[in-house]
Amino acid sequence: MGIIASLTFFSAPQHSAQADPANTDALHQQEISYQLYAGGINAVKANLIISYPDEDHYSLMLEAKTKGFLSRLVPWHGSFGTEGWRNGGAEKPRKHESISVWRDEEEIKTYRYEKDGSFLGLKITEDGKDKSPKDLPDDLVQQTTDALTATLHMMDKVAAGEDCEGKSEVFDGKRRFVLKFNHEEDVMLEKSRYNNYSGKAARCSVEVIPMTGAWYKKPRGWLSIQEQGREKGTLPTVWFAPITQNGPAVPVKMRVKTDYGTLFMHMAGYQTEAALRDDNLVTAKADLKDE
Repeated sequence: MGIIASLTFFSAPQHSAQADPANTDALHQQEISYQLYAGGINAVKANLIISYPDEDHYSLMLEAKTKGFLSRLVPWHGSFGTEGWRNGGAEKPRKHESISVWRDEEEIKTYRYEKDGSFLGLKITEDGKDKSPKDLPDDLVQQTTDALTATLHMMDKVAAGEDCEGKSEVFDGKRRFVLKFNHEEDVMLEKSRYNNYSGKAARCSVEVIPMTGAWYKKPRGWLSIQEQGREKGTLPTVWFAPITQNGPAVPVKMRVKTDYGTLFMHMAGYQTEAALRDDNLVTAKADLKDE
C-alpha cells in the first residue's frame, strides 16, 4: 500500500472561520491551512485534511514544509497520513505512513494495524533502501496507535462538548510513549491578522510521557522542546474548536515555548467539501490505496 497525495490548489478567497451551529450540511471533508511563526517570521506552512468517506472509515493527511529564508537553511518537507476504521466514534488506524524529506534524503515509514488494535508491522525505506526492523517486541508496539489518530480522538471529544482530556499510547518507529491531553479552559478567540478563526475554543496542553524504546538519557527533539516549555511554565498548547456540527473540532491555534523563543501556529484558512463544491473548486485529496 502507499499514499497517493494529489493536491490541487486554485486561487480562491479564504473564508473567515467561526462556529456556525446552523451549518448542518453533510460533511465528508475538512481542509485547514496553517502558518507557523517563529520569532515573528513565517517559517512553515501546513495543510490538514480530515475525511470521513463513510460512517465506518476516516482518513487524515497532514503536509508541512519550511518556507522562505528558513527553507534555505532547513530544506525539509513531510507528509503524514492515516486511514482506518470508525466504530461508535472510536477510531482505529489501519495504516499510517510518514514521508520525510531532508534536502534530497527521503525516509518513508509505513505502519500497519489490525481492526482490534493489533500491530502488524513497520516498513522503513531510506533513499530507496529497505531499513525495516526485523523484530519488534510486543511491549513496544502492540495496542498502540499513531499521533494523528490520537489527536482525532480529542477533536471528536471537543466536538461532542466534552473536555479535551485523555491519553493514548503511540509507537513512532523507535519509541513508545503516552500522548496526553489536559483540558485547561474554554476561551473565546478573536480573529487577527494571523489567525482566521473567531469563537469558542478549548485550550489544551499536550504532553509526551516516555514508556519504552530508544529514549536518550537526556531529552532530545520534541521531548527537549516540551521540557523547555515546562521550565517556562507551560507545556505545548493547542486550541481546538468545532467549526461545523457534523465534523470533529479542529486545531485553530498552537503555541510552543522554547529557549529560543515562542512558536505559534495559526489557522490561515478553512474549507469544507460543501464550500469547495459551491465555489466550483477542486479540493485537495488524500487517497490511501492498495498498491
